[in-house]
Amino acid sequence: MSAEAAELVSALPHRQRVLVTGATGFIGRRLVEALASAGHEVTVLTRDHAKAALLRPPFRLVTDLEQIADDAAIDAVINLAGEPIGNGLWMRRKRRRIMSSRLRVTHAVVCLIARLRQPPAVLISGSSVGWYGLWQDETLTEFDGGKRSFMHRVCEAWEQAARKAEKYGTRVVRLRLGPVLGPGGGRLDQALAPFKLGRGEQWMSWIERDDLVRLMAHIVANPKYVGAVNATAPVPVTNAGFAREIARFRRRPARPPLPASLLRLLAGELARELWLGGQRVLPDKADAAGFKFRHETLRSALPAMLGGQPRTESVNEQVRTPEAPEALSKILPRGLENSVG
Repeated sequence: MSAEAAELVSALPHRQRVLVTGATGFIGRRLVEALASAGHEVTVLTRDHAKAALLRPPFRLVTDLEQIADDAAIDAVINLAGEPIGNGLWMRRKRRRIMSSRLRVTHAVVCLIARLRQPPAVLISGSSVGWYGLWQDETLTEFDGGKRSFMHRVCEAWEQAARKAEKYGTRVVRLRLGPVLGPGGGRLDQALAPFKLGRGEQWMSWIERDDLVRLMAHIVANPKYVGAVNATAPVPVTNAGFAREIARFRRRPARPPLPASLLRLLAGELARELWLGGQRVLPDKADAAGFKFRHETLRSALPAMLGGQPRTESVNEQVRTPEAPEALSKILPRGLENSVG
């Protein structure tokens, strides 16, 4: 497992000193494992010692960036910290936490970069394809604009906070993440329940987790990456296409989605932006820089995420629409595994 993880960051040319925020999240855990396994020097920012104990050593743990000395040597910062977006309704308090958690940590990262005697060469700061707002079938690249929405406001503020590091000579990459798919987060159909609840036509610009770790290593190693970079697979799918691929792999019929009107009534703007809206986002900058995805299509990625073997179930299993309380109860307490969190 360690050799497999280490290979994910093989693009890095030599031993790197990397600071990771959000290291205990779904993405961060795999990133730290890959870096540590490959012999890189990893510093992790977290206040949760219990979650930090689950990370693969060796790494240095700090609970505050003030604990890092001015003369510390850091080659790269990967900033993934933020309140999960899909584990509760977007009430006023939840919205504040989503926004403030991202800005607080990013501000602290920029303050660290400002006082370091030798600033890091690169800052990869998380963002989301939510920056683009809600679209129909239009394809979107890093050169397209965004539409007004709650997630656009969050991501725009988050990206602007990260860009302040540019004045210190640090190359800043704003990584616009699509939903990140991978093993270890529970059953895939529960972890991705919001996309199965939607209306069918909305686009899901996903990325497989190991491909994302490989892309981040590629970005650190390649100075061609600057500014916004889409972290999405080359072949996005619609909600209906996603459901079909899961059904084909598991050899069972796809369940029809809940009515959009019911979702709006129960979950408001959360439903409108995460479950009923979407973006058809393409990774133009990654393609131009020569990055090769191992999983360009969802059909290719599913064996890696589900253990490589389709689940044997009767194809005559009854198709039914889940009851609203049952379906939502699987989402709202735990939610979609946050792309950044």
